[in-house]
Amino acid sequence: MIDLLELLGKLLLAATLGGAIGYERERHGQAAGFRTNIIVSTAACLLMILSLHLVKLYGQVSSSLSIRLDPSRIASYTVAGMGFLGAGAIIKGKGKVKGLTTAAGLWLVNAVGLAVGMGAYGAALVTTSISLIFLYVFRRLFRPSFVHDIYTVLTVSCHCPSDKLDEILEILKRYKAEIQAVNFYYDLREGRHKVKIRLRTTDDIPQARIIDEIVLLENIDAISWEEAPVP
Repeated sequence: MIDLLELLGKLLLAATLGGAIGYERERHGQAAGFRTNIIVSTAACLLMILSLHLVKLYGQVSSSLSIRLDPSRIASYTVAGMGFLGAGAIIKGKGKVKGLTTAAGLWLVNAVGLAVGMGAYGAALVTTSISLIFLYVFRRLFRPSFVHDIYTVLTVSCHCPSDKLDEILEILKRYKAEIQAVNFYYDLREGRHKVKIRLRTTDDIPQARIIDEIVLLENIDAISWEEAPVP
């Protein structure tokens, strides 16, 4: 009965700690959220318990039998296997990679579950607390102050003289956008100019305001602003 209660307590604690981290991921719209983290942490805890249980069962077996016990073997394969689940949480777009924090969180939750399974409750609790502080508190305190470089492509087409398109470049320069490449096109059939401008800016650039200024130019037909691959 004592062993059963201890087993239940470990699994519930691992599920609780994993759920605490998963809840933060769920709040921020990540696919690997509350339930995923609970399952990972609980499964890791169970595998660690099984590893230790094997030592209890066969640790006293005569050395003449070819039984080699390594309680860290299952745990090591568990950590290695998390790479596949973590890779599934990562999404690569044209300009940036998303989901790295979630993938790292799954790896962390796996370690927390292993720690609870082997009885290192203090380490598991401290690790979870530190992680939640970084995920919650640091996001609110420091995230707004971090300015990141982003790469985008601005495409504008219009029925206007080509020299009018130079005004678009002037607007971008006024907002300190770094112009990396400019490509002009002219559609003979429709008599339409098109310009594609590759930009390097910061993520706090007022895109809506810039678009509003470009729209005020003469005979603008279409505007698109998309992320671009990182060089």
